[in-house]
Amino acid sequence: MKVLWGLGRLLTLLFWLVVLVNQLTPFVFPLHLLVNLAGGLLGCIHLLEALLCYRSLRGRAHPWLDRLKIVIFGVFHLQTIPAPSASKASHA
Repeated sequence: MKVLWGLGRLLTLLFWLVVLVNQLTPFVFPLHLLVNLAGGLLGCIHLLEALLCYRSLRGRAHPWLDRLKIVIFGVFHLQTIPAPSASKASHA
């Protein structure tokens, strides 16, 4: 399963590279708009994921680094974060 999450991270990073290249040198007419739209939509989804996980990341060693990784990788980083233990979850 770690291989799939790593592959997902790699493909997400590749997608962000395509979006960045599109910003520097726009692709042909219909493609550059679609890449911008897909990048904006994925960015909004990842920001929403980071906001929804804001409280659950408070107890982590580096919560802001985790939030940054969620903004970049989304669910592929969330799946690598271990679930809270039963003792921490019982008082919530």
